[in-house]
Parts: sequence; structure tokens; C-alpha cells
Amino acid sequence: MPDYKVSVGNVEIVSLTDGQGDIDAVATFPDSTLDIWRKEYGDLLDRAGQFHPRFGCVAVRSSGRLIIVDTGYNGPGGKLLEDMRAKGIAPEAVAIVFATHLHPDHVGWHMTGGKPTFPKARYLVPKADWDHFTKPVYLKGNPHVQEKVMSLKALNILDLISGEYKITSELTAVPTPGHTPGHTSIAILSAGKKGFILGDVSHTPAQVHYADWSPTFDTDRVQSRKTRHKVFDMLEKDEATVSAGHYPGTGLGRLVRHAGRRSWQPL
Repeated sequence: MPDYKVSVGNVEIVSLTDGQGDIDAVATFPDSTLDIWRKEYGDLLDRAGQFHPRFGCVAVRSSGRLIIVDTGYNGPGGKLLEDMRAKGIAPEAVAIVFATHLHPDHVGWHMTGGKPTFPKARYLVPKADWDHFTKPVYLKGNPHVQEKVMSLKALNILDLISGEYKITSELTAVPTPGHTPGHTSIAILSAGKKGFILGDVSHTPAQVHYADWSPTFDTDRVQSRKTRHKVFDMLEKDEATVSAGHYPGTGLGRLVRHAGRRSWQPL
């Protein structure tokens, strides 16, 4: 099996990418220090002290359906559709497009040229994020919400979801708030195996140990921290297969503990 693909029971997960960003590590995580980054996570930083979060997306095959989770940024150098084609995934075959939240780097390919990129899909969006991001005060400086999300509602192909929501018999959307009010992850349970599509509960493997680090762009940094601790404790206990969209490489791995320290173990 290719390294970008993993199975959780009968569910297949395919890691996709739309490129990467450039973010100053200490400015983004004000509770961190450059010394910690350099000593413990030097491989994640460039010489300027920046890390480069991947614009990760996921294709999931479950119960005979193809689901895309998040659609990247669709900026200069955006390559989601190219990556999908290289991995045998056709936009026309997608049944559901699921947005973990409504930041621009997660809904960028929802629409292309004024038309749905995935023409046969229903688009699922957390209602709490819809309520937050469609307020006039937010829309004013964030045209992506109108262009990439609200336009889908006008086409009657967008569904708002709340609380725990069954996507298939093996996939359940679960609220993981903090990064945004409605941020939602996906729990996988299939043939006794567990997996989890993280979304932006975490943005870097450094947070697996330093779970108190919350980035400045979290809507509620206190709630984000609480959510991260709760989710990470669960994933470690369950030995779950995790898809982390902003982590390097494929973003596929597990949370493991050695000598009292929790860390990220890529698959």
C-alpha cells in the first residue's frame, strides 16, 4: 500500500495535499520559545524560524461512498486536483465534501470558476461555523465565505450539521470547538479499529507534547486547549490512526508515549 494511504478496518484514508504555507513559529504560538523549537523540533523549522503547515485534505472511502474532508487553500501553487488525479480520485466520484471549519485554507476548492468543484457531491458544514462566519462583520473582510460556501447554499447543495452527525455507518462527525466555534472532526470506527481526522485541533507535531500551545488564530484559545487535551488523551488511549491535515509528510500517524512524553509517530 502506498505511504499516502492507510486502512482503518474497512475504511480507506488517502492523504491529499494542496501545498503548504509559511508561518512564524513563535509569533503564531506565543507560549512557545525559539529555543524549544530549535532544540526539540528543529526539523520543523527553516533558518528564519518559520514552519510550513501543509494544506492537507483527505479522501475517505466508507460504506461505498467517497468523501473529501477539507479542500485546501486554492492559492498560488495549489495542487489539490492534480494530487487527486495522481492518486486515482476523480472529482465526479465524490459523494460528500466535508468542511471541518470555514477558514480559507479548508474550503478553497469547494468552488472552481463559480461552479462546484465536486459536481455530484453534497457539501457538509458545521452550523455553528456557518452562524459565526456569515455574520456581516466577518464577511466584510473574508470574501471566501461568500464565494466558496454561501454560494453552495444558494445552489441547494449544502447541508448544515450540528452535534454528532453520522456521515456513514463508520464515520461520525464530532464537535471539537475552540479553533473555531463549530470546528468538527471525524471519528472512524470500523471492524473494531479506530481512526480520527483531526482538522485544526492541532497544527504541528510540537503540540502533541506541548498541548497547551494554542495559536493566535484560534477563535477561543482556552477552549482550543481544553479540546486538544481531551482529544489527544483519547487518541493515545485508543491507539487510533490519525490524519492531521497540517502535519508534514502525509499527516498520517499515531500518538505514542515514551518515558512519560507524548509524541507524534508518523506511519
